[in-house]
Amino acid sequence: RRQSRGSKRQVILFILCVCMCQSGAETLRYSLEEERDSFVANIANDLGVDPSQLAARKVRVVSEGNEQLFHLNQHTGVLTSKESLDREEICPQSNSCTLFFKIIFENPLQLIRGEVEVRDINDNSPVFPEKEMVLEILETASPGSRFPLETAQDKDVGSNSLQNYSLGSNPHFSLALGAGKGGAKYAELVLDQELDREVQGEMNLLLTAKSGGSPPRSGMAQVRIVVLDANDNIPVFGQEVYEVRLAENSPLGQMVVRVTATDPDEGSNGKVRYTFTQTSDRSRQLFKLNPSTGEIQVSGNLDFEDAENHEMVVRATDGGGLSAHCKVQVEVLDMNDNAPEIALTSLTASIPEDAPPRTVVALFSVQDRDSRDNGRTECAINGDLPFSLTPTFDNYYELRTNGVLDRERTAEYNITITATDWGMTRLSSQERIFVQISDVNDNPPEFTQQVYIMSVMENNGPMLRIGSVNTTDSDVGKNAHVKYALVQQDGKEYPEVSVNSENGDVYVLHPLDYEKVRAFEVVVCAADDGSPPLSAQAVLRIAVQDENDNAPVVLHPPPDSNTAAGELVSRWVQADYLVAKVVAVDADAGQNAWLSYELAKATEPGLFRVGLHSGEVRTARAVSERDVARQKLVVVVRDRGQPPRSATATLGIALVDGFSDAYLRVSEEVLAAKSDGILTLYLIICLACVFTLFLVTVVATVVVKVRWARRREAETLPTFPKAATENDTGSLPRSYVYDVCFTAGTLNSEFQFLRPLFPCFPTGLPPGKQQSSVCS
Repeated sequence: RRQSRGSKRQVILFILCVCMCQSGAETLRYSLEEERDSFVANIANDLGVDPSQLAARKVRVVSEGNEQLFHLNQHTGVLTSKESLDREEICPQSNSCTLFFKIIFENPLQLIRGEVEVRDINDNSPVFPEKEMVLEILETASPGSRFPLETAQDKDVGSNSLQNYSLGSNPHFSLALGAGKGGAKYAELVLDQELDREVQGEMNLLLTAKSGGSPPRSGMAQVRIVVLDANDNIPVFGQEVYEVRLAENSPLGQMVVRVTATDPDEGSNGKVRYTFTQTSDRSRQLFKLNPSTGEIQVSGNLDFEDAENHEMVVRATDGGGLSAHCKVQVEVLDMNDNAPEIALTSLTASIPEDAPPRTVVALFSVQDRDSRDNGRTECAINGDLPFSLTPTFDNYYELRTNGVLDRERTAEYNITITATDWGMTRLSSQERIFVQISDVNDNPPEFTQQVYIMSVMENNGPMLRIGSVNTTDSDVGKNAHVKYALVQQDGKEYPEVSVNSENGDVYVLHPLDYEKVRAFEVVVCAADDGSPPLSAQAVLRIAVQDENDNAPVVLHPPPDSNTAAGELVSRWVQADYLVAKVVAVDADAGQNAWLSYELAKATEPGLFRVGLHSGEVRTARAVSERDVARQKLVVVVRDRGQPPRSATATLGIALVDGFSDAYLRVSEEVLAAKSDGILTLYLIICLACVFTLFLVTVVATVVVKVRWARRREAETLPTFPKAATENDTGSLPRSYVYDVCFTAGTLNSEFQFLRPLFPCFPTGLPPGKQQSSVCS
């Protein structure tokens, strides 16, 4: 039997799948019996999906309502109920019981509707409200009189519900069956034979209620008949049916209706009391009947969503036991008392900032338990956000992006969704959804400066930090983690400098020398760890600052010169005569290379002075006969660095009356110094070479002059060459400049050394107007 049932189910499912494919919407429909089957279906087989894909697509089942009734195995695709289903608890007042669920697939998102019909089984027996019913019947009741009996309640529905009543065998009564407005069966006791209180004043009958189903179930109640003395008038209601419309959520104690029955009898036979009969337990809980006045009041919370109509039967009984019945039908009016409910089905908590428009962020449903316009809803997003709502089906909405996202502007969104119904007094509810925007590497690093200028003192120590380069990156995480490196240009490396790859600190690796490298440039590249990585470049200029690490170097006079009489000065020179010039240089720069000269030591301290900045050695006064012929000057050359560095130059000066005398004196001194050693010998050889070169130069000059004089026969006066000026001789002293004089036309003139060329001043002229002449 179970196999045949399974085959029927497969045929039904195949037909349903074909219908769904043709309609364009997937709806799975199943059925199972209550309290028996836990297996519903194999979703994977019904949808044609490989079971191995269910877990990968994160399939899950969501039941409508607050309670999740079903479970879906992600490995096999088998849909089962979590526990035994009781149709009477799930659908207590409904003839049909259908449970709705949604099958949700993610990756990609897909939603499939499903229905499960819970079939009723005959698991409840009919139950009477009371085990014993007492009927008081006048003995004068005529045959054919009918007496309503309490209705048995059966929670089952359909063929399993209450189907029939039976009455125990007796000579006076029979049973008549009827059906109410809703199809509910009821029984009435029919008097077949007149009663005689004197013969039998009381009798007991057994009333049995039977349900359908297999096997059928039954319930029994005792009917006790009390035969009363004659009461010939029964109560009469003003109307047989009372119809009332009542708004749900009416306050407790509110009067619904007042039923009234009159009895013309007197005394206790004319006094009427009211009771409910053939009324459900739920109606008895919601409404209260005053037995004396017949007023029906609200005693519970009416809810249109639970029941739209209530039917009650009121029995009016007089003191003599005669009774009459009327029906009260209450129609519950729907009020907008339920706000829409938002149920979030699926949510993507984080989306990348480069997500394209129309990307699905969330899926949710909106339900309103009210009816008509009170149950119609609409949804909206509060604020101007780059998101939109798209309705799908069955009050489901998709939250999608509708614009470009930028995490650097907005890193997260607090989206408030408001659902509002269409009632006269509109009710609404809100749901907040937080969406994080994940970072994408779309911003390159930015240097704080395009050009960094740093300086370092020369002779620095190794691995000296001189500064750092900094960048900013609007991204976060590894997309904002920046590493630094030097860029090789034309294959050239930079062994002098290095950049820390993590923090951008700049280090000088080796000591630098300002005199070799004064400045250089490198290119620094900053790249983040994104995928793909983005980078930027900046120029780093490093200037080497000078340090006073070089002492002045004396070029003239040469430091290795040991000539005692380096300069020849005539005893006839006046004050401010340029004797020599100390020439020095400094490899440093700036004030470290600013040189000053001062006379540190002299044979005659007051005879010579040195220019502070020029290094020129001049006479401080006119040379006299009393001055020592050999003068020795020690000149100190000092720079302005901190601390200052200095060098000394030794200058020998010979005071002579003429060139020949000076030469003879020098020769004698050289010959006398032979015993001083090999150094003196070398000095004499050098002087001899210089003197020989000088003689050759003089002879060549004489020959040229003679030839030049012959060409100018017209000239009879002797010709003198121009006196050498200081500009022509550079820094050489004027004492080394000589002129040679010959008479015109003389070929064999006698050659002799002349004194150095000195200006001769006629006596009696002021110093500023004295004329120069050549003196021999």
